[in-house]
Amino acid sequence: MSSHALSDDQVASELKKMTAFIRQEAMEKAREIQLKADEEFAIEKSRLVREEIAAIDTEYEKKFKQASMSQQITRSTMANKTRIKVLSARQELLDRLFEQAREKLPEAGSKSKNYEEILKGLILEGMYMLCEKKVSIRCREADKEKVQSAAKKASAEYKEKMGSGSEAVVDDSEWLPAESAGGVFVVSGSGKIELNNTFEERLRLCETDALPSIRATLFGENKNRKFHD
Repeated sequence: MSSHALSDDQVASELKKMTAFIRQEAMEKAREIQLKADEEFAIEKSRLVREEIAAIDTEYEKKFKQASMSQQITRSTMANKTRIKVLSARQELLDRLFEQAREKLPEAGSKSKNYEEILKGLILEGMYMLCEKKVSIRCREADKEKVQSAAKKASAEYKEKMGSGSEAVVDDSEWLPAESAGGVFVVSGSGKIELNNTFEERLRLCETDALPSIRATLFGENKNRKFHD
């Protein structure tokens, strides 16, 4: 097989062809790399945008919750302060009412027209509670005659209701203080049990036992109250 040497023009032509081919491949490779880079850039950009949006949303939600919580705390604090002021004002009113009641006890009690009937009821209540054949009645010295009369009536009614007798006797060895508003102590035969049925004690019981009813009468029922005695 014979070979022929290429002329300078042929060599130059071949070099141009090789150069053109290499350039074409380089350009195509460059375009491929550019497209790949653009695609990766777009993906990375989209990821960063999503992450940033998510971070902003998270921060906004956090701040919104903090603002909402702060608003709730402020509202609750103001509501509690208002409630405390209302309760304090109501308690002051109740205290004044009971104080006025204490001041008027003597006039409304022992000076009332039906005082003797009231005494009978107080004595009879003590007799029912003690259920003894004989009880002692302590009272103010000024009330002695009315208490003696009331005690006789109470004894008669006790016998009628219970079917057995019980004598109520005024104890003149120890009087209640003269400044007392009235009422009696009913004492058992042994002297170990004393039932305080004075007006002062009744008012004190009213301040505790009847206080819910008094509040409801003055201020209305508490809508938030779930249980009632």
